[in-house]
Amino acid sequence: MTLPPDHPPIAPRRIGVLLTNLGTPDGHDVPSVRRYLKEFLSDPRVVEIPQIVWQPILRGIILNTRPRKSAEAYEQVWSEDGSPLAAITKAQARALEGAFGEQVVVDWAMRYGRPAIADRLQALKDAGCERVLLAPLYPQYCAATTATANDRAFAHLATMRWQPAIRTLPPYHDDPAYIAALKETVEAGLAALDFEPEALIASFHGMPQRTLELGDPYHCHCQKTARLLGEAMGRKLTVAFQSRFGPAKWLGPATDETLEELAKTGVRRVAIFAPGFSADCLETLEELAIRGRESFEEAGGTHFAYLPCLNAEPAGIRMLKSLLSRELAGWAAPA
Repeated sequence: MTLPPDHPPIAPRRIGVLLTNLGTPDGHDVPSVRRYLKEFLSDPRVVEIPQIVWQPILRGIILNTRPRKSAEAYEQVWSEDGSPLAAITKAQARALEGAFGEQVVVDWAMRYGRPAIADRLQALKDAGCERVLLAPLYPQYCAATTATANDRAFAHLATMRWQPAIRTLPPYHDDPAYIAALKETVEAGLAALDFEPEALIASFHGMPQRTLELGDPYHCHCQKTARLLGEAMGRKLTVAFQSRFGPAKWLGPATDETLEELAKTGVRRVAIFAPGFSADCLETLEELAIRGRESFEEAGGTHFAYLPCLNAEPAGIRMLKSLLSRELAGWAAPA
């Protein structure tokens, strides 16, 4: 069919895949970290306190004290490529280019910071994507991670006159492809060590205890991941939760306290990994690999190893390709 001369350009019909992750500041300087923390900690999905109560605390105390400490932590893990989380998420998207056929465009975005979910979702629509798979890279579902990433995408969809069709990637905490990828990478990491760990710790990001009581399935998802992985590996895993913030009761046991307690009870060699993170970031590279080591060794431990996340390594990319191909079924033919 020949279009009339005054017809606006029509982009080829495509399908979009938008990988999303938590977020990162633009730099490791204090102003950048403050902007990031303001956006992150203003999200009612993250801090479930009435904003009229929380905002004066956030703006009056936290944003005047925490950014400097966080900036110092970011400085320890920042690289020439910038934030590890952003660099790795970008690498994951690039590794998946062409994996689902020429008609599928793979992009990436951050819930907080840049590139923003709304901007990249709009870019996919402008590129002719009439169908988009939103893929939050959180194996275990949590309202403070998966839901808020989808919320931000849905908020931008509400501004569109012509919306693309949307699917969302479900949590994959117990998916055989995910468990197999974890098993492969953890066992490879253990095999490369020059010592045999007496304890293997699976550290998940912490959440307030209240989230479990309100019906969030996150704690159950974490426990199931650890159980399935332990069964697959044929060894016991110690489950712990990191990154506590504020005075509220959090899911436990706490990772830092677990490391210290193991050392005090005579365990001298440990390895730790973070199966709930799809990419290494501040919480893994600084909190676990640096401060975790310090806590363990100060309590009497002698051998400590942090095992990296799936990242953009072959096992992780194979897993993502498997999960995303399944969700694209009926939209895109296998590449």
